[in-house]
Amino acid sequence: MANPFAGEVALTLDGTRYVLKLTLGALAELEAGLETDTLVALVERYEAGNFSTADVLRLVVAGLRGGGWTGGYDDILKADIAGGPLEAARVGAALIARAFTVPG
Repeated sequence: MANPFAGEVALTLDGTRYVLKLTLGALAELEAGLETDTLVALVERYEAGNFSTADVLRLVVAGLRGGGWTGGYDDILKADIAGGPLEAARVGAALIARAFTVPG
């Protein structure tokens, strides 16, 4: 079960449920792969609804890797995400929110 107080979000890939989390290492990896200079730019794009599919996938991969998944960006391109692109975007938004805010 994903623990929102620990910044965790759940997602099902190829029929397997994973717990995602943006650890410091995952955030550093995400920042290195972004098409912008900072994570703040990604957060601003999400808030404005101007994020790209690549942003969503990189965010999901970072969260998966922070949760212990050993796959990479190329693996997510072939994966079946339960709930499709909308669920992936929702999970990305939840990851950002839980990484940078204190719950409730």
